[in-house]
Amino acid sequence: MDGEPPGRNGSKPPDMRLLSNPLMGDIVSDWSPVHEAAIHGRLLSLRSLINQGWPVNVITADRVSPLHEACLGGHPSCANMLLRHGAQVNGVTVDWHTPLFNACVSGSHECVNLLLQYGASPHPASDLASPIHEAAKRGHVECIESLVAHGGDIDQNICHLGTPLYLACENLQVACVRKLLESGVNVNQGRGLDSPLHAVARASSGELVSLLLDFGADTQARNAEGKRPLELVPPESPLRQLLQREGASPLPESKP
Repeated sequence: MDGEPPGRNGSKPPDMRLLSNPLMGDIVSDWSPVHEAAIHGRLLSLRSLINQGWPVNVITADRVSPLHEACLGGHPSCANMLLRHGAQVNGVTVDWHTPLFNACVSGSHECVNLLLQYGASPHPASDLASPIHEAAKRGHVECIESLVAHGGDIDQNICHLGTPLYLACENLQVACVRKLLESGVNVNQGRGLDSPLHAVARASSGELVSLLLDFGADTQARNAEGKRPLELVPPESPLRQLLQREGASPLPESKP
């Protein structure tokens, strides 16, 4: 947030006749001063622009709104200002990004909570941009907590991503893995036949292997290649012994 005086950039309200698109039902513009103020968290400038007559739902050709940008920048004060003036909380860009998705990218749980209070849907408009998957991948635990509290699907399985748990495991986000497990996810649901235990065995993460085993991960599950987690552990890793102690069948000895 800054203390810019009103009109510093000499901006004027847009000509709605030029920017109105009757097919979209929104105000369409290039990157506007409202977008600029929102992405940089310039609350005083944003308030001034709104008072000048700039619409809060002005969007770019890619349907990016100032609210999208405020959330991507992690600026809850600007997001709140826009929402109080009627910003569309579930607006979707051409890439299927919602403001909630952008807030999970930035990791701003303040923006996430604010959006949810204003009626943002915790469920993705498209499998191409899922808020809970993005939070899990990036390690944003508090965002996951808020999404779960508002009915987010912790076991949502997206074909090309898998479950939030699988993404958290794949990206070695220990705190998110723990939070999802404690929230009651299916510990064996991953991406296709590849389980979360397969993912962490492949990465040789002892901490995550132990955590998944504590929550009942199946050591005998086979992926699409017919391999058990033990078979994906690097040869010299101590995880081999850990998995065998937990019931994984020993690997067959290689023939000379």
